Amino acid sequence: MKNLINKTRLANAGLEAVILRVPIGLILAAHGSQKLFAWFGGYGLDGTGQWMASVGLTPGFVMALLAGSAEFFGGVALILGLLTRPAAIINALTMLVALFWVHWGHGFFLDTHGIEYALALLSATTALIVIGGGPYSLDALIETKLEANDE
Repeated sequence: MKNLINKTRLANAGLEAVILRVPIGLILAAHGSQKLFAWFGGYGLDGTGQWMASVGLTPGFVMALLAGSAEFFGGVALILGLLTRPAAIINALTMLVALFWVHWGHGFFLDTHGIEYALALLSATTALIVIGGGPYSLDALIETKLEANDE
C-alpha cells in the first residue's frame, strides 16, 4: 500500500509539470466555479443542473455538483500540485464525459460546441496523470517531509 501511495505522489517531470498544471488548473477551477457558484457568468448549480438534465445527464443537480466539484476542487489541487494525479484522473474522466456526452456530434471546433476544447483538457489532464505534479508542487514538499521523517 505504501508503494502505491508513493507512486501517486512522486513526479516524473520537472518544470514542465508546473507549466502545464497551473494554467490547466486555472481553467478547470474557473469552469467549476461557474457551475458551483455562478461566478464568471455561470449558471450555478440550479441552472447547470437543469441544462445537464436537458442533455440527458440525470439527475441534473447531482451531475452539476459532481462536474463542478471535480473541476473547481480538482483545478485548485492542480494549481497547488496537491494530489496531482488523483485530481488529474477525476478531471480526465469529467472531460471524457463532456467530450462524448455533450460535444460529440457537434464537429471539432469550439465555435460549434465541438470536441476541440474538451479534447485539449482531456489531453492535458492525461499528461498530468503520467508526469505528476513535479518538483514545484505540494506533492513534492509532502514527499520531502515524509522522507525526512523516515530517516
